[in-house]
Amino acid sequence: MVARLLGKKLGMTQTFNKEGDLIPVTLIQAGPCSILQIKSKETDGYSAIQVGFEERKKKRATKAEIGHCAKAKTGVKKLVREFRDDTLDTEYKLGQVLTVDVFNGVEVIDVTGTSKGKGFAGVMKRWGFHGGPATHGCTTHRGPGSIGSGTDPGRVLRGKKMAGRMGGNKCTVRNLEVIKIDKDKNLIFVKGAVPGPNGGYIVIRKSRYS
Repeated sequence: MVARLLGKKLGMTQTFNKEGDLIPVTLIQAGPCSILQIKSKETDGYSAIQVGFEERKKKRATKAEIGHCAKAKTGVKKLVREFRDDTLDTEYKLGQVLTVDVFNGVEVIDVTGTSKGKGFAGVMKRWGFHGGPATHGCTTHRGPGSIGSGTDPGRVLRGKKMAGRMGGNKCTVRNLEVIKIDKDKNLIFVKGAVPGPNGGYIVIRKSRYS
C-alpha cells in the first residue's frame, strides 16, 4: 500500500525523548482520506489513486464534484489529489478510507505544503542580502546595489534577485523524523517544522531516501 496521505498542519509543540532531551515537534492530522477514483494503465494510461480529504458543504460544490464523489459513496471533499504509482496492486477499492495506519513502521517522511505568504519584501528579507553600510553618508542601507552593467548588455538579466512577492510557494521538507503516531486521533508527531500556517493542507509521504 502506498504510504501517502493528505493532511493538515495543526501546530507546533514540544516533547522529550528517552534521554530527556527537548524536541520541537509539529502535530499533523494525517487523514482519514477516501479513495474517490482508481486509475489504471488500461483505462487511463497510468496507475494512480485519487483521494479526498475533509468534507465540505454540498451547496459550495458543483454538480460534477457531487456526482464524482457519489460514485465512491462519500461526501464532497475540500482537498483532492492523485497519488501516482505504476506498481499499484488491486488491494484498493473505491470509497476505501485510508488512515494513518499506512505509515506503520515508517520512520522518516517528506511533507509538501504551501509556505506562508509574506507579501512584498525587499532583497534583505527575501534573499538575505547583506545591505549597505550602516554609517553616515550611505543612502542605500537596505538597497540591492547594482542590478546590472550599463552599455553592455544594457538590461537587467533574467533571474536577477530583486525585491518582490515573498512566500506562498509550494515547497517540500524532506527527511522529517517521525516521533510518534496516534492511531486513535490520526495524528503524526514529526521532529521540526513543516511548510505553511496552522490549518494549512499538506501532502505526507514516506521519504524517498529512507
